[in-house]
Amino acid sequence: MIVSSKPRKGATTSAPQPASRAAGVTAAGKSRLALPVFIPASALIVVFVAFALIAPDTASSLFAGIQDNVIGAFGWYYVALVAFFVVFSLWVGFSRYGDIRLGKDEDKPEFSTMSWFALLFAAGMGIGLVFWGVAEPLNHFASPRPGVTGSDIQLGQQAITQTFLHWGLHAWSIYVVVGLSIAYAVHRRARPISIRWTLEPLLGDRVKGGWGHAIDVVALVGTLFGVATSLGLGVLQISSGLESANILAATEATQVGLIICITTLTIVSVVSGVGKGMKWLSNINLVLAALLLLVVLFAGPTLFLLREFVQSIGNYLQNVVGLTFNTLAFSGEEGEAWQASWTTFYWGWWMSWAPFVGIFIARISKGRTVREFVAGVLLVPTTLGFLWFSVMGGSAIYREIFGQGGLIADDGSVDTENALFGLLGDLPGGPALLIGAILLIAIFFITSADSGALVMSMISTGGDSNPRNWIRVFWAVLSALVAIALLLVGTTGLSSIQTAAILTALPFSVVMLLMCVATARAFHGEHRAWQTAQRKAAAAAMADRVSDQINESMSDQVERQVQEHLADYSRENEPIDVPSNADTR
Repeated sequence: MIVSSKPRKGATTSAPQPASRAAGVTAAGKSRLALPVFIPASALIVVFVAFALIAPDTASSLFAGIQDNVIGAFGWYYVALVAFFVVFSLWVGFSRYGDIRLGKDEDKPEFSTMSWFALLFAAGMGIGLVFWGVAEPLNHFASPRPGVTGSDIQLGQQAITQTFLHWGLHAWSIYVVVGLSIAYAVHRRARPISIRWTLEPLLGDRVKGGWGHAIDVVALVGTLFGVATSLGLGVLQISSGLESANILAATEATQVGLIICITTLTIVSVVSGVGKGMKWLSNINLVLAALLLLVVLFAGPTLFLLREFVQSIGNYLQNVVGLTFNTLAFSGEEGEAWQASWTTFYWGWWMSWAPFVGIFIARISKGRTVREFVAGVLLVPTTLGFLWFSVMGGSAIYREIFGQGGLIADDGSVDTENALFGLLGDLPGGPALLIGAILLIAIFFITSADSGALVMSMISTGGDSNPRNWIRVFWAVLSALVAIALLLVGTTGLSSIQTAAILTALPFSVVMLLMCVATARAFHGEHRAWQTAQRKAAAAAMADRVSDQINESMSDQVERQVQEHLADYSRENEPIDVPSNADTR
């Protein structure tokens, strides 16, 4: 049913009654595992970890072969798919379906608009943004996309624009697809928080059986590798930061030790139930990120960065269509390798993260309309991400073009893991900024691992929003083991992480396509139901008006006939004068 921001008079909610209790939640409310989901997903992941740790050389060769031969074959598919997600998000948000409310017709948003924006910003912040904030624009500047040439100034502009593509509307369109489907299923249709229910409009009751289990297994495996990817990136950067601060060398042993230590802190927070502590850490992280951004902005070329921010948005909008569909088809093996390392990696990473981020933004968006949801999710994190990259990446490029340089090696390579610390170290208060950045990444590691374990536990228990601690601990430990395995099997830690993100997203991309179909079908059905109800209401109102008019007309006619009849009767029965007897004599 299409609804407005205010409930219609006499309207009733179209949200159906809750579905039967999810398989993973008992009548007493205590979670238990959905074994058809938990066992296959766990087995797949444990086999991967065991293979990587027992035979790292073989696993490394396998990963190299996959990266060389398989990923290139799917680059075009990822490009076309994400372009479709952008179009779908814009269509569903600004079509006639935009007034559908994610909740009952009378529900109001649980969070104020500003609070909701802040939460969306929190969803957009993470290890990846800190890791790539300086490194990605700098890499695109030092080694431009094949076919891109020009002066240093032109290459600098291209570097920021290319980064905007990877972190802008396209990334958040992926999250819109999953988040909107979950929000509609949970808030509008009162279903459990599980990926399978997003396909109920398409599969019907089959989501309760084998098809539903398969969907949740795919989502669970993809989410775990997405979380592990972020944890791997985080530990690569933390170890580089510690080496820059002359604290520890950035070795594999250091990286494994960091994963173990930080995962232990995550487990302690899970077992102790310090939910408020996690919220406190999240808030501290947002403050630290904002402070770091402001320090770099005002300690660096402030006016240039502000001008570059505005100009880069314009350049992005001017070139976004061409960049969206660019597969580097005429650039040969060089283009294929570049595409796999950047655009294909990002699209795969975002898709593997989509269940995690989608569930989060769905939970905070109850009471919003579809149009509000799409506009907020697309625009708020995208704009803030653009600001982050304009300041962090813009500062690095400014230093290379107009300053002392030093962030790009003589051979044109960029130390990706250490790029952020190379920039911060030369700013006023450099040592303090280094420690602050390391702390920022470490807290992001803890919050990402904790939140990721919660989402994976929810999926593996059939949608329980408060799963048992041991289940969360299991997924936190498994995420850490996968991150360790990815760091050990690749020729470089980063290459194996990128390969895993791309491959695990491949099956879930099919689920996302089905989500689009299911969401469109559900919205179309609801709109048709609303139109039918409107037609019935209009017909009933018309019938009432016609009936009133007929009754009024008949009443007037009957009244005239009665009056005429009475007048005739009066004339016919008018008294006659009779002469008296006296007169007749």
